[in-house]
Amino acid sequence: MGLFSKSKPAAGKAELSLLKADMHSHLLPGIDDGSPDIKTSLELIKGMRELGYTKLITTPHIMWDMYKNTREGILEKLELLRSAVKEEGVDVEINAGAEYFLDDYVHGLIKNNEPLLTISGNKVLVEFSMAFPSHSLKDILFDMQMQGYQPIIAHPERYIYLERTKDFYDELKDIGCLFQVNLLSLTGHYGRTQQELAQYLIKKKYYDLAGTDLHHARHLDALHSKELGQHLQKLMDSCTITNDQL
Repeated sequence: MGLFSKSKPAAGKAELSLLKADMHSHLLPGIDDGSPDIKTSLELIKGMRELGYTKLITTPHIMWDMYKNTREGILEKLELLRSAVKEEGVDVEINAGAEYFLDDYVHGLIKNNEPLLTISGNKVLVEFSMAFPSHSLKDILFDMQMQGYQPIIAHPERYIYLERTKDFYDELKDIGCLFQVNLLSLTGHYGRTQQELAQYLIKKKYYDLAGTDLHHARHLDALHSKELGQHLQKLMDSCTITNDQL
C-alpha cells in the first residue's frame, strides 16, 4: 500500500511531512548550480526541516560539460555538510546520490561498470536534455538496467518537447523507469506547459516519487505555497508515491 493511500492533509496546506524524505535537491556547497557555500546549505536544510522533512537525499549534477563532479568528490562534500549539520544541531538525516545527465561520459561510467551513486538501494536519478530529444537515451537506460540499476527519470514534465510526443512517456514506463515529479511543477513554477504535463502524468498515474529540486531560497519560499497543498492532494490520490520507503 502506498504512502498516500489513506492520509489526507488539511485543505489548502501542503503536508510535506507526509513525504518524510526529499530525494532531489542541490544542497552540497559549491559543487553545482545549487548552494554556493556551507552557510547557505545550512539555511536551506533548516528550512526543509521546518517544512517537515526528516531525511534529505541531495543530488548534485553530474553533467560533464558543466559540472565535472565525481562519486568521490560528492561523498567528500557530503561528509563536510554532515559535520556542519551535526554541529548546528539540526535533526535531519543527510545522504547524497547524484543527478546523472545521460551523456557520453555517464554512458562510459556505466560501460566500465563504475559504481553510481544511488538514491536508495539500486535507484539512480537521471536527466537528459530539456532542449531536444536524446537519440541515445534508451541505449543508456538499457545499459544501466543491465548493470542492475533502477533509473528514476527526474522531472519528466519539464521536457516540454514531449508535449507533442506523449507516447514517449509510455515507452519509458514500459521499459521500467520510475518517474519523479518536481513539486513546484504542480503550481506552474516552471511554466504552464510543465504544469499541464505534470497534470497529464498524474492522470496516467505515472509518478512514483516527489522531489523539491531545491536549489536556492526562492524554491524554499515557493514550497510554502498554499496552492501546493491542493495539487499535492491530487498527486496523493492518483499516484503511489514511495518517498517514505527510501
